[in-house]
Amino acid sequence: MSILAAVSVPHPPLILPQIGKGEEQKIKNTIKAYKKAMKFLAAYKPETVVIISPHSVMYRDYFHVSPHSEATGNMARFNAPDVTLRCDYDKEFVSCLEQICRRFDFPCGTSGEQDASLDHGTFIPLHFFDEAYSKYQVVRIGLSDLSLLHHYELGRLIALTADKLNRRTVIIASGDLSHKLSANGPYGFVKEGPIYDQKITSVLQNADFMTMLNMSPQLCEAASECGHRSFVIMAGALDGKKVKAKLLSYEGPFGVGYGVAQFAVGSEDKTRHFGTQYLAELEKMRQKEDAYVQLARQTVETYVTSKKMPLNISLPTEMLFARAGAFVSIKKRGILRGCIGTINAAQNCLAAEIMQNAVAACSRDPRFEPVRAYELSELVYSVDILMPAEPVSSIAELNAKKYGVIVENGNRRGLLLPDIEGVDTPQQQIVIAKQKAGIAESEDIKLSRFEVVRHKVD
Repeated sequence: MSILAAVSVPHPPLILPQIGKGEEQKIKNTIKAYKKAMKFLAAYKPETVVIISPHSVMYRDYFHVSPHSEATGNMARFNAPDVTLRCDYDKEFVSCLEQICRRFDFPCGTSGEQDASLDHGTFIPLHFFDEAYSKYQVVRIGLSDLSLLHHYELGRLIALTADKLNRRTVIIASGDLSHKLSANGPYGFVKEGPIYDQKITSVLQNADFMTMLNMSPQLCEAASECGHRSFVIMAGALDGKKVKAKLLSYEGPFGVGYGVAQFAVGSEDKTRHFGTQYLAELEKMRQKEDAYVQLARQTVETYVTSKKMPLNISLPTEMLFARAGAFVSIKKRGILRGCIGTINAAQNCLAAEIMQNAVAACSRDPRFEPVRAYELSELVYSVDILMPAEPVSSIAELNAKKYGVIVENGNRRGLLLPDIEGVDTPQQQIVIAKQKAGIAESEDIKLSRFEVVRHKVD
């Protein structure tokens, strides 16, 4: 018996009358849909409910599963201490999931619990489910800072556990949508808020889980979403299955998006192995790398996993004999993760220049912690080869898209590469380059410009 069904639900505390004190009537469609979704799950008479909560114990590189045999919680944090809930944990399911994760060397287990009480991301869904059904046990799982692919894989391992135990299992993916839908809301408004909610509700409506895996990280972050990774774990638990999805409601009157959706699981469907498809897309991207980007990636991957440099790499002649300054930039989910380079050649050849700067970018950029092995599958690289710099007498000779800029005052020197997202004018370039060099805005500077040859995967 595998995963029978799933729902994705929000967890606003004010949905409970004891907390909302009438405000819950503004999301009456959400309440109605919530009850319908829980009746939908109850119809399967599940033995185990796997609930995924963004507010459970969370670690950077590890998924936490709640241990023990039971747990309790209340809404004291939201001024309703008399609203309480108790649940029994499915210890056999948890133990089996741990064993399977160890077999696959997957970072998930019961170590490191800091607070055994039920968080509100767990409490509120179970509060509603208790109204519909009572003969079940719970498996509570938190999120991590690992990649979306890791979250998807965890879902697949949850499904394997249900199969092995022949357990009637359903999934509750707890999570609000954007928290930035309204200027009057507690988190304010950004344009990405409603854009994210429109996209994710379409994904949920159509069980379009590949789109969920590929959604822009910048969009998710800007929208301040809460449930995306919960939904991805749920999607992984439904990997390779036909899914009949239905979006039951969407509301956002308080500036936070609340979506309720249900997913009926059908027979096998070979076209819906989205984790495998995602990996195939990553491999296609790797195949588009030129020698410069490939060298940077292989250097970082080798250094992070072994603290050594890669050996026996076939390189084009120009990288072995040419010398130039070079910058290696690393991004994770579209956000800068490290960038280090040299203005002038410091090594005996360009290949060595790239390798040394790749190691520095992943391990010694003072703005970031060193790259960890679990991040490698998400990283994207670019390599900029610097052309000789030339002095300029006026800002009018600069062009933020075409030229990088170097600012100097005495022995202080700052550099900024050209064509950086969000840096559209030479004035912005100079401000940032001064900041990097520790040069005050009022201090005089010498200006130089340079062009680059940029190597990246489009």
